[in-house]
Amino acid sequence: MLWSLLMTITALGFATESSPESADGGGHVTIGSTPADASSRAQARAQEAPAARATGPAGSSQELPPLIPREVLFGNPTRTQAQLSPDGAQLSWLAPSADGVLNVWVQPADRSREPRQITDDRKRGIRRYGWSEDGSQVLYLQDVGGDENWHLYATPLDGGKTRDLTPFEGVRAQNLMTDPEHPNELLVGLNRRDPSVFDLYRIRLDSGEVTLDTENPGDVVSWLTDPDFRIRAAEAMDPTSGDSIVRVRADEDQPWRELVRFPFGENGGALDFDADGDKLYLTSSLGSDTTRLLLMDIESGEVSDTLAVHDKADVGAVMMHPTAHRVQAVEFDYLQPEWEVLDPAIADDLAFLEEQTTGSLSVVSRTLADERWIIADQPDDGPVTYSLYEREPRRLETLFVTRPELLDYELAAMQPRLIEARDGLTLPAYLTLPPGIAPEALPMVLLVHGGPWARDDWGYDAQAQWLANRGYAVLQVNFRGSTGFGKAFLNAGNGEWGVGAMQHDLTDAVRWAIEQGLADPERVCIYGGSYGGYATLAGLTFTPELYACGVDIVGPSNIQTLFASIPPYWAPMKRQLVKRVGDVENDAELNRRISPLFHAEQIQAPLMVLQGANDPRVKIAEADQIVNAMRDKDLPVTYIVFPDEGHGFARPENRLDANARIEQFLAEQLGGRAEPLTPIEGSSAEVR
Repeated sequence: MLWSLLMTITALGFATESSPESADGGGHVTIGSTPADASSRAQARAQEAPAARATGPAGSSQELPPLIPREVLFGNPTRTQAQLSPDGAQLSWLAPSADGVLNVWVQPADRSREPRQITDDRKRGIRRYGWSEDGSQVLYLQDVGGDENWHLYATPLDGGKTRDLTPFEGVRAQNLMTDPEHPNELLVGLNRRDPSVFDLYRIRLDSGEVTLDTENPGDVVSWLTDPDFRIRAAEAMDPTSGDSIVRVRADEDQPWRELVRFPFGENGGALDFDADGDKLYLTSSLGSDTTRLLLMDIESGEVSDTLAVHDKADVGAVMMHPTAHRVQAVEFDYLQPEWEVLDPAIADDLAFLEEQTTGSLSVVSRTLADERWIIADQPDDGPVTYSLYEREPRRLETLFVTRPELLDYELAAMQPRLIEARDGLTLPAYLTLPPGIAPEALPMVLLVHGGPWARDDWGYDAQAQWLANRGYAVLQVNFRGSTGFGKAFLNAGNGEWGVGAMQHDLTDAVRWAIEQGLADPERVCIYGGSYGGYATLAGLTFTPELYACGVDIVGPSNIQTLFASIPPYWAPMKRQLVKRVGDVENDAELNRRISPLFHAEQIQAPLMVLQGANDPRVKIAEADQIVNAMRDKDLPVTYIVFPDEGHGFARPENRLDANARIEQFLAEQLGGRAEPLTPIEGSSAEVR
């Protein structure tokens, strides 16, 4: 069995730090405090908006549903991330400890004993975890203050002491692999020898012994094991061309050779070996626009089978048998996710589960014997439900709802939309409207995703629900350059930052909403994290007439300084980053043209800037620069720093404090509703 804790680097992603509830959508929403010099027009809007009503363009008012408390939306879930131990003997999940920090809890699968907390994180909370293959220990990753130097920890089920398996200062653990035939061993990537690359180390669980398994030649970004738990495939980045390369070797003592190359602009990568170890499952856009799921002979490099392809969406999640190294189903997601079954052995199972669920279906855990699954059912208008599925006899048992308090409130539907950009490109988007009122000229928040090589998708989104509940229309747009929609759509974003078509797509989406009568042209806010924060700054500087306010979370303001300060382990991917954005380090005019820092005087609307002090991707200097430039010109900006956070906010106290502030800001600028602002104990927010 192959699994990943938390992440390897998502290709060049500047997305914000992931939530503990990947299936729940309860992500990190960040914000600061209200500027003291907010415009009189914004103050008037706040005074005109009753606490429980929204006013349409004709002056008529309709009742909005009751306010959903921020704690319900953004506090810790009651439980989340259910898993089965590989032998099926234990159930596990994340839940708050007595002091409110997310930890791992376990209970016998037969419920013969009460649940018990087995980890004891006391600060940031555990966000991803998994089991050792013998079911004796829980494994998890944790960093310090958001620095993303993840350490790998093991906590024994029998109540023994938690061990740091990678106790190396300033070293990051990623690309974790386990195998059921080698239950006492782990493989994990560590940049211990060289901060810029990850060698593969083999760790013994019983002794904690760490030995070098495979040395990185300098360009490998991820590794893959064969059925014998040997490193026999690698994915590399060509530092001169930006190409992606899949390499293989016949054995551990044999040389590496190139199996397939994806020239810059193509998409693809290796997934797993087949059971015999002589073929690779991989995705590839070579010869097509969207990626196809293929089976390739590693000796000849010939494609022996094309397993699945979709004309509008790339290959998404791939369901593999837990021990047989066999693809069983693949997910495609254009506007909404859909599964294509490839293995008849699970066809009846997925058909049954799709009948029993109301939202998008995910199989999140399976036993090695494959007799039990845990599934997640994620609707767009409610919390995630985790259930235990017995395959024989076929039975589905609800385990828990992640946020049961949400069931007491009316939530909004997320509506897929297709928006045409000015050059005719179709943009997949999602619109969430406040329930209970007519969708006419509402205040609107344009919520821009990070990455930018990522995407928005359909499902429960805590931010969208929160904003809709407060009376705002919420628009989320997959602008060109977003992933999942084929290589033409992705590559249409190359060289289009700031003043180019990526930003034009956001502008065109706002104008579409205005033309449709959905958005009040005087009350639009642009809001986002990471690349979304950059898009916020670009929107306020390059189209200042369009927005009434902006919220920038960990967003870069000067692309040249961003490139100069990226983490050392992004070095193998630097060339691809340059080709996607432009060579800002050697082209001062390009950098000046696309960096909002040099156009700060054009900002007309109030701005909030939020930053984690320990952010390793978008360093705090990016926020300092734009704030100082605005203050030098007496422009309205509020600056909030969280000294114990990184690229996104992990601690619930900080999330709750941040969202309390954003509500007040949006209410003053756009006229929506706000829950009363109260101090949040434990928040580290500093107004600077």
